[in-house]
Amino acid sequence: MAAELLHHPALWLILGGIALGFLRGAPRALLSLGLPLFAAWLLWGIPEGIYGGLHFLDYTLEMLRVDRLGRLFALVFLLVLFVGSVYALRQPSRLEVPAAFVYGGAAVGAVLAGDWITLFVFWELMAIGSTLVIWAGGRDAYPAAMRYLMVHLFGGVVLMAGITAHLAGGGGLRIEALALEGIAPWFILAGVLINAGAFPFWSWIPDAYPRASWSGMVFLSAFTTKTAVYVLMRGFPGAEVLIPIGLLMAGYGLIYALVENTARRVLAYAIINQVGFMVAGIGIGTELALNGVAAHAFAHIVYKALLLMAIGAVIVQTGKRDCTDLGGLARQMPVTTGFAIFGALAMSAPLTAGFITKSLVLQAAADAHLTWVWLAMMVIAAGVFLAAGLKVVVFVFFGEPRDLDAEEAPPSQRWGMRLLALTSLAAGCYPPLLYDLLPYPIDYQPYTGSHVVFQLQLLLATTVVFFVLRARLVAMLGSLIDIDWFYRTLGPRWVKLVVFGVSIEIREVVRLVMRGLANLLGSLRRHYGTRGVLARTWPSGSMVLWVALLLLMYLALFYLA
Repeated sequence: MAAELLHHPALWLILGGIALGFLRGAPRALLSLGLPLFAAWLLWGIPEGIYGGLHFLDYTLEMLRVDRLGRLFALVFLLVLFVGSVYALRQPSRLEVPAAFVYGGAAVGAVLAGDWITLFVFWELMAIGSTLVIWAGGRDAYPAAMRYLMVHLFGGVVLMAGITAHLAGGGGLRIEALALEGIAPWFILAGVLINAGAFPFWSWIPDAYPRASWSGMVFLSAFTTKTAVYVLMRGFPGAEVLIPIGLLMAGYGLIYALVENTARRVLAYAIINQVGFMVAGIGIGTELALNGVAAHAFAHIVYKALLLMAIGAVIVQTGKRDCTDLGGLARQMPVTTGFAIFGALAMSAPLTAGFITKSLVLQAAADAHLTWVWLAMMVIAAGVFLAAGLKVVVFVFFGEPRDLDAEEAPPSQRWGMRLLALTSLAAGCYPPLLYDLLPYPIDYQPYTGSHVVFQLQLLLATTVVFFVLRARLVAMLGSLIDIDWFYRTLGPRWVKLVVFGVSIEIREVVRLVMRGLANLLGSLRRHYGTRGVLARTWPSGSMVLWVALLLLMYLALFYLA
């Protein structure tokens, strides 16, 4: 068992991430670049099967399960770790890259876990690693990091409650598809959906991710939500409730991405949009749909990281984050501009990964005769290209010049963007590179004449709509109230109001009690004080008279009784 675990890629990444915290300079750079490649070599060499059985209480944990689905997700996670390390070679933070490796290693461990308990352990380690990545963004990121951590710890509690109820009810420890019968599967589903960014816990993504450093959000965009997508594929394929949940996420993300002004918050809302697209595909549940979800998770990680790298380079050069503060950077940063344009096109354009992956999910919806789902997904595909592709690229790189003193991104950042662009281009030009890694056999040809023409028409129409409505979009830029307003603003106000109201009542009660005590003490002083009635000096004759009267009263009562 120990020998098998030595081949576990996640353990090498986590231990390597801890070691990175003690290294500087060239040794740190070499280790950060070599670890993902070494882990990928280990993963590729492990035959499909279950390894690393570990006895825990009355259960045997399957710490390493390798199959086509887990291998695909682990490989794209390792790709992001490698390319992200290239991009972050100039990152001065001593915390971010080590934390990113612990975070990414936990994500790899989660998608290679064979049982629910192992999954939960890596799940919680992901929350710790990602929080540290956000913290590395600086002092301004601390409050968002704490909110992020609270949401994910709450999700972990819900997930653990579901796992415990599942095992207590006689369910198996191995991660398999669950029927939504009884409370346990619903708790597991809820815990996973919190990490996926589903209603009403979706606002943690635009709240926390943009607070990370210029390189931190690249790592954050890849792991947490996609690990949740993976678990949904394992545990709830074909659960129809996921279709409306996913479409609600996609619609919400699209609306907020259209209105949002901060470039990285636009891309954060676009993450919710695209994860919702995947969640709806899982709800369809056919083999073609699940293949499409797995493939689109790969493509989305690649093109979203590419766009975030381009915006990160802009932040480094200008210090600006809002679309209204940026513009005209194409002349000063032509290479970065080219990669940003490619990242936008990679969402749906032919010869890119997004084209060959979204098509699978759309075709699955059509094959299942879910016309309304297909129409909604088409709107989502066009809308996200407008909101997170055209809007960001045009406003940041081709908008009105702002006289910003910017230079081209340094070589490390350009190489990170170049590697992701080549990955998307290779998968888009030769689909078998990605299709052969999918969990189910696939016989689908994305490059038919009708499909290519239709997709190009859709992109062209979306572009025309964008430029027609460009002035209106500029007028709309700002920030809408999100769900987190209820617990970040309204909640504290109500707490203060209640506490203030209660404090007023408490003050009134205390005032009445103190007034009563004062009256009681005054009465005692009047009777027993030095000048009180009962404390005065009385003549002896008067005292004898009073004693005689008391005795008379006692004798009268005694004989009458």
